[in-house]
Amino acid sequence: MNPESQQTLADTNSNTIFMVWNFKENLEVKDIFNRLCKLVINLNNSAAIRFPVSRASCVMGIGYDAWLRLDLPVPLPKELLDFIPVAGEKHTAVSSKGDLHFHIRADSQSICYDMAAEISDLLNKVAVSVEEIKGFRYWDGRSILGFVDGTENPHGQEREFFGVVGDDDPDYKGGSYLFVQKYIHDLTAWKELSVQDQEKVIGRSKPNDIEMADEVKPANSHIALANVGDDLKIVRDNMPFGSMSKNEMGTYFIAYASKFSTVQKMLNNMFIGSPIGNYDRILDFSSPKTGSLFFVPTVDMMDEFSSN
Repeated sequence: MNPESQQTLADTNSNTIFMVWNFKENLEVKDIFNRLCKLVINLNNSAAIRFPVSRASCVMGIGYDAWLRLDLPVPLPKELLDFIPVAGEKHTAVSSKGDLHFHIRADSQSICYDMAAEISDLLNKVAVSVEEIKGFRYWDGRSILGFVDGTENPHGQEREFFGVVGDDDPDYKGGSYLFVQKYIHDLTAWKELSVQDQEKVIGRSKPNDIEMADEVKPANSHIALANVGDDLKIVRDNMPFGSMSKNEMGTYFIAYASKFSTVQKMLNNMFIGSPIGNYDRILDFSSPKTGSLFFVPTVDMMDEFSSN
């Protein structure tokens, strides 16, 4: 039997909470982590029974430093590392520390809140919450920039092929690489562009989400640079978020992948450029404030962790 994956491939939901936690220094964290693994499994099982139509789930990812500190299995997943910033001539994909990442989603905000509360109650003893983003579905799956997000996501069997580790790393088969970035958008500058110019930045039509023909699509458009080929895809579950009082409107970019190298190639294209200097024009309006890589273990592995 194949290992049971966490719900990395679940469809985007209406409400999401993203949380990043870092362990405090000089504390014993192993026992709390073991209990946390058991808690996440329980939260998912309970939601499936109590709220079967809510599509609720909680996915936990573990960062490189935390993997070592927790004395988890070695060798590590082949491509799990501390994310190194990707610096282009004008824009940089920054790196930020993240020990644990939680991706909580449900149709009901109440379920998301309760899951986040249970996790926080346990982790507060040994860790600090460094990021909490409440995402929401905006109209027909659009980002705050007004364009549909995630159109290039794989479907059917391809979704598992591109989103879940396969036989090339048998010790971690069924797991996923998880990469996240919090982007803040300059909506003032964005809205000064005409719709036609916005479409050139993205590479798609704004009203009906149709990709431009290759001979029309600008070489520095987001679609031209972020898509690195039909053989290299990721599963995106991006969500918009915002605070009117702080004037911070953004997108939480979240990618599940069978190989982090695919995400790395996308980032290189976007920030360094292809060719070098031809960076993604969307970065003139969208600034990454975080960047962290995690590995999502299988449910079977989490069950083992909870008993060690």
